[in-house]
Amino acid sequence: MGLIQKLALLYFVVIQFITIWYVSWTIHSKFVVMKQCNPSTAAKFFLALAIGFLASSGVHASITYRIAARTGMVNKEKRANDAAAKKAEKRMIVATAASLYEEMDLQDSGLSQEAFRYAFTGYYKLKKKGLLRRTNILTICDFSQSSSVERMYVIDVRTRRVLYRTYVAHGINSGEEYANSFSNQLESCKSSLGFYVTTGVYTGVNGLSLRINGVDKGFNDNALRRAIVIHGAGYVSKRILKKYGVMGTTFGCPAIPTEMTTQIIPVVKNGSCFFIYYPSKKYLNQSKILNS
Repeated sequence: MGLIQKLALLYFVVIQFITIWYVSWTIHSKFVVMKQCNPSTAAKFFLALAIGFLASSGVHASITYRIAARTGMVNKEKRANDAAAKKAEKRMIVATAASLYEEMDLQDSGLSQEAFRYAFTGYYKLKKKGLLRRTNILTICDFSQSSSVERMYVIDVRTRRVLYRTYVAHGINSGEEYANSFSNQLESCKSSLGFYVTTGVYTGVNGLSLRINGVDKGFNDNALRRAIVIHGAGYVSKRILKKYGVMGTTFGCPAIPTEMTTQIIPVVKNGSCFFIYYPSKKYLNQSKILNS
């Protein structure tokens, strides 16, 4: 029983006690006091009014208690229903992700089922909140893989197809071949984990480029201020990999091979989901998108 229900019950008990006592006193007065005095009509009227008020207060307290108790039951039932609905929704997301993963043979591409499940979970929640305009596209950068493999996946969720798979660079201060350190801070030159929503296209010093807005608060929401964009880079290529044995790095941007920009950017621009993954316990446990 909650505090409101307890107070309502106490109020009800006190009022009932006062009412019973006052009615008893009135009956007694009728036989004792009335024999010794003759009260006026006005006095009798006000006495009757007071007794009526106290009696109605008792009824009011009873109703208040019942409403409070009923409200508590309704709220408890609503919380239970909400919890059950969330569990059912979570099971549905996991089942759908598993189905998509298997149907698209993503295991053979090097993308782990865990990475895809987290990506699809965030994509689903962003879509549910109405934050995505291009709802069929999900792009995943799996930074648990080496930069020497094609670890960026552009997926059409609606048709269940991998549209593109290519190389993607990470920030210079995130690591060399493998990224293992991430930051949301300005001038950190590190990659930022989490979910982004793609915005507009522009042509800059790196040619065709795409702005991405970080929507994972505390993990990548400084992306626009840091000028984190998807752009092409000559140092992200098989030629560089063959020559130096390691892929080039960036100041924090997820750079892709220059020849892929005209193919990928038009497909993912203007409101699609873009996800940078790494099995960081801090991120996976604290992301408001994944854990909302």
